[in-house]
Amino acid sequence: MEKGKGLARRWAVELHDASSSSSSPAFPDPPGFTRSAPEADDAASARQRKETEAAWKGQKAWEVAQAPFKNLMMMGFMMWMAGSTVHLFSIGIVFSALWQPFNALRSVGKVFEPFKDPRVDTLAPKLLFTALNLAAMGLGVWKLNTLGLLPTNASDWVSSLSPAREVEYAGGGIPLM
Repeated sequence: MEKGKGLARRWAVELHDASSSSSSPAFPDPPGFTRSAPEADDAASARQRKETEAAWKGQKAWEVAQAPFKNLMMMGFMMWMAGSTVHLFSIGIVFSALWQPFNALRSVGKVFEPFKDPRVDTLAPKLLFTALNLAAMGLGVWKLNTLGLLPTNASDWVSSLSPAREVEYAGGGIPLM
């Protein structure tokens, strides 16, 4: 005999019996179970599930929007601990304080992508997220200023000024020419 042709496998078992169905009298419905129209139940449960999902997405969007506040507090504490002298640690902290919000602002769309839904308004959470990240960048700029790394005084720009014009010449008793 050829392999695989015409022979039923001895170890194969048919698990589906076409003669019995779920409404068979051999298996009565459990107590408290009533059969109803599945379309109405499915539509109501689907609508409720969509409403629940929309509420969950809105709540999570607000949680994501408020997350930079925790980072803001932590970064402020780290800047305070770094002190007001210029050294490697304080410069690293300030760089991190400027870089993290910058990257977060660049990826606002990606951050709120999972919460895209016509029933969920993400404008307010996006605005809060943006405002908190701008505040974090402002904290980093303030720390740069306290370290003296921002050119805010006139003396910081002396190298770009042209030399003062000489108004007076002084010479000795000998003529120069």
